[in-house]
Amino acid sequence: MAQLYIGSEFLPEYARLERSVRALVDDAIAKFASHTYAGLHLEKITDSRDSRIRTIRIDAFWRGLVLAPDSGDTYCLIRVLPHDDAIAYAKSHRFSANQAIGVLEVRDEEALEREQADLRAAATGSEPPLFAHVSDADLGRLGVDATILPVIRLLVTAEQLDAMQSMLPEVQFAALYSLACGMTVDQAWEQVCQYAPADTGPVRADPDDLASALDRTPGRVTPVSGPRELQVILAHPFATWRTFLQPNQRAIARQPSYAGPAQVTGGAGTGKTVTALHRTVFLAQRLAGAGRGTPGQPEILLTTFTTGLAEALDAQLAILAGDDLVRSRIEVTNVDKLANRVVRAARGGKLPIAAPEALRERFAAAAADAGAAAADLSASFLEHEWEQVIIAQDLAGEEAYLDCRRSGRGRPLTRAQRGVVWQIVQRVTGELAAAGEMTYLQVTAEAARLLTGSGPLYRHVVVDEGQDLNPSQWRLLRAAVAPGPDDLFIAADPYQRIYDNRVSLASLGINVRGRTRRLMVNYRTTAQILNWAVPVLGTAPVTGLDDEAASLLGYRSPISGQRPEVRATADREAELAALAERIATWIDAGIEPHAIGVAARSGSLAKEAKEALRTRGIPTLALTTRSPKSAVRVGTMHGMKGLEFQAVAVIGVQDGSVPAISALTSAETDPVAHAQDLQRERCVLFVACTRARDHLYVSYTGNPSPFLPG
Repeated sequence: MAQLYIGSEFLPEYARLERSVRALVDDAIAKFASHTYAGLHLEKITDSRDSRIRTIRIDAFWRGLVLAPDSGDTYCLIRVLPHDDAIAYAKSHRFSANQAIGVLEVRDEEALEREQADLRAAATGSEPPLFAHVSDADLGRLGVDATILPVIRLLVTAEQLDAMQSMLPEVQFAALYSLACGMTVDQAWEQVCQYAPADTGPVRADPDDLASALDRTPGRVTPVSGPRELQVILAHPFATWRTFLQPNQRAIARQPSYAGPAQVTGGAGTGKTVTALHRTVFLAQRLAGAGRGTPGQPEILLTTFTTGLAEALDAQLAILAGDDLVRSRIEVTNVDKLANRVVRAARGGKLPIAAPEALRERFAAAAADAGAAAADLSASFLEHEWEQVIIAQDLAGEEAYLDCRRSGRGRPLTRAQRGVVWQIVQRVTGELAAAGEMTYLQVTAEAARLLTGSGPLYRHVVVDEGQDLNPSQWRLLRAAVAPGPDDLFIAADPYQRIYDNRVSLASLGINVRGRTRRLMVNYRTTAQILNWAVPVLGTAPVTGLDDEAASLLGYRSPISGQRPEVRATADREAELAALAERIATWIDAGIEPHAIGVAARSGSLAKEAKEALRTRGIPTLALTTRSPKSAVRVGTMHGMKGLEFQAVAVIGVQDGSVPAISALTSAETDPVAHAQDLQRERCVLFVACTRARDHLYVSYTGNPSPFLPG
């Protein structure tokens, strides 16, 4: 029976086409889905390195690329490209099945031939080969095939290997990259296995059996069952593309059961969120299929830190879930809204939230009234001590505070000083209570206590961006679901921690050790952008939620593109003019305005950028605006969390602004907190830069931020 597949690269290219061209593409590929090929000409390309690559005419300018394996009635839509680019691709590329795991792979044979000639001409014989320590047999066991070995044996530096990334099959590059990073053959094999289907192990694949390879490569291609499914995919091409699961993501998301809390971690763009979404749907389908619970009654909570991120998850879930009965089993909300709802149900009425400025003033006044005993305790220090020690540990009395460990707090306190702090905190909390106000942390802490007493609300809880939640929020989520198999599923990345929260899950009764899985391949950002952005994070050690040291070893992108552009300007006016010029160039090149994001460290600079673009005729909207209007999105670096754009401009990245001085604890007051604040500011910049898929532009005035790579 005929089978149509759609490749992961096809969808983002299709999504960027003009509407009129999309309609022509729709007409052409609908014939595949309905198996009516009348008038559809699959053209072979003369001198092609792979006769199974064909083209279909979209119009005079655009061509579709189709992979047609020799046997059977199977087709895969690979790319949609301008005519000349499509012909060049067909002539230069070749598809095969990986000999070790059987997945579909593609190589640029023309570029590899040129590279081999260049390396041979440049060889001096004085430097040892990069892979001299690895035998041909071991390379073969890792899936590196014989046709590639000659050029691989000419490599002497990791930089030469990096330059070949876009030419090599992804799985074979992953094996070689792992070895170049210092991994053993066995460790490299673990990386290769992440590309294999979850239900199979090593295979001895026929390199020319592409039909079987298509079935074994769900992360690169997706089968289409018929015209209706095709319509859904093409109606939401970017969303569908984002929900492609690589084999290792699929194995994590669809594991039948975890014995307890489980965690997926990994760098920006590695698919943690999409894995969490698929896990949510998998659990909901299981509940619906088993007839458990009441239809329409949410039994699964999908949650995250902010309202904006929760809304984004809800929109993606709507596409993934499909079945209304399945969707009805899932509630999507952020943690603060859940806490507010629990406390309001217990208290009745609204919960007035204390303004941050007023809270800081209360601490300052209380410290001043305490006199000499609190002379060197700033309002900021006192507020953080209350939040990060007393509330974080849910300390109910003075003795508990006097005897507690103050992990993460760099400034030591004597027992007498702790007594002063406790009295100041009691005064401030008393004033809040008298005013009928609470802070968000107080609401969350009370909600956790209420649920601990009343019992859980859900069968399963799935958490995205877990690194940004505070201890009280984790205590609430722990109480919201009964301990047991599949209770908590957590997606987190300590390198994207952009809020002042540091948590040990084990200390809160959430043990993910032995059930943590790591993703290492970034499928959103080009290798050039990623390689530039990773040094922004610095070299300070980072600890994950499982108390284990985090690592970026093996973190990479298989996508090649342009290097980021970093621009110095004389003053703010010149910087904003240059920003407008860059964005206008992107739009002229065919990037739609809504696919462009602009980020600044401060809201005031973001506002200046919006005005500068508006006066130059470039429409803008806030980052968080949910509008179909085609306009450039502008906001803060924090606001970029959870978003992605084809092109990103990050402005105002100068010394004195990044890191933001107001966000740093004084090194004299608390050196540990100061170091943590610096690392958090690095993460903020890293997050903003890695929202870019294809293009990154960074600008500053005066001296560059010390975080920028040299």
